[in-house]
Amino acid sequence: MTGIFRAAKVFDGTELLTDHALIFGTEGLDAILPASDIANGQTVEDCGDVILCPGFTDLQVNGGGGVLLNDAPTSETVARIATAHWRLGTRALLPTLITDTFEVTQAAIQAVKAAIAAGAPGVIGLHLEGPHLSLARKGAHKGDFIRPMEDRDLQLLLQAARNLPLLKVTIAPENVTPEQVRVLAQAGVLVSLGHTDTDFATCQAYQQAGARCVTHLFNAQSQMRGREPGVVGAALGIDGLWAGLIADGVHVHPQMMQLAFAAKGRAEGEVFLVSDAMAVAGSDAGEFMLNGRKVLRGDGRLTLEDGTLAGADLDMLRAVHVLIDQVGLPAQRALRAATTGPLALIGRKQSLLGRPVTNFLKLSPQFDCFYPLEGQGNNVPSNR
Repeated sequence: MTGIFRAAKVFDGTELLTDHALIFGTEGLDAILPASDIANGQTVEDCGDVILCPGFTDLQVNGGGGVLLNDAPTSETVARIATAHWRLGTRALLPTLITDTFEVTQAAIQAVKAAIAAGAPGVIGLHLEGPHLSLARKGAHKGDFIRPMEDRDLQLLLQAARNLPLLKVTIAPENVTPEQVRVLAQAGVLVSLGHTDTDFATCQAYQQAGARCVTHLFNAQSQMRGREPGVVGAALGIDGLWAGLIADGVHVHPQMMQLAFAAKGRAEGEVFLVSDAMAVAGSDAGEFMLNGRKVLRGDGRLTLEDGTLAGADLDMLRAVHVLIDQVGLPAQRALRAATTGPLALIGRKQSLLGRPVTNFLKLSPQFDCFYPLEGQGNNVPSNR
């Protein structure tokens, strides 16, 4: 599709530009220009008082559309999850398998490979969150499946890295060695520290071995204290460590989110948004099962029956809204955290040039709803 789309604001991946236009050619986005530079006589679609923006990037998506990847690790499940999040504005995502058996992990890898080959919308790889985590910080993960990384696990991950465009793996130093991290990183795996009670010095050693990220900052990890910075202090203070953040106002207090963005503004690496979405994303379901345990949905949160948080009842647009409305971030910083920021982490081209029109959204100035740039239909997230 070709065309020229003008709006009150355009987000170019870094800045919010006033009265600009997106110009699409046959190969995707050709240019972002001031509206005044458009030649007379050209047909322009005036989108009005909206923000034209690239679609969201979400590196932690456990489920959606009523299903979890763990429930049935098939290409059909991946496609259903991806379709649900496409309707919520996400244009690049990592389906995420939480801690499970070796066989389920194998099946998830094959399912994502097949789903990508079949054209599942927006799927760019796989995130394996576990099973090599810490029992002390397991959160909602099933303790029976948590285990040290053995050679067959390592070989499975290396093979997956060869067969998938991107593999992200969340690990805990308690169950994975620095040498295993080094081998994974050299194979192109994005290694993230999470669900761990380890200390700052160990995080530093694992970052030097190749870990580049921290999973859901502040949650299921050692906290920052005066004499021991822990995982949180490592994420905020060590250059080269990025940090995913669940910005629902439940998992992390807005003041802590503000401190995190301020700290990472002075370091190499960024804070980026993840939804940590579960099966209820894009649906009206009130509960679901997770590894044989009931998860309840209510008051904007998902919990096991004992009150343990179990993923998030969140979509990316709502997370952006929280960063702007509750944390007080500038809109361009919040949008970057949901779009081009995570793309920079995974080495994907941050430039918007060449992207198809289907990758762009029209956001309301209040960040409470959106439309696809092309086509009709109001895509208001169902859990707003």
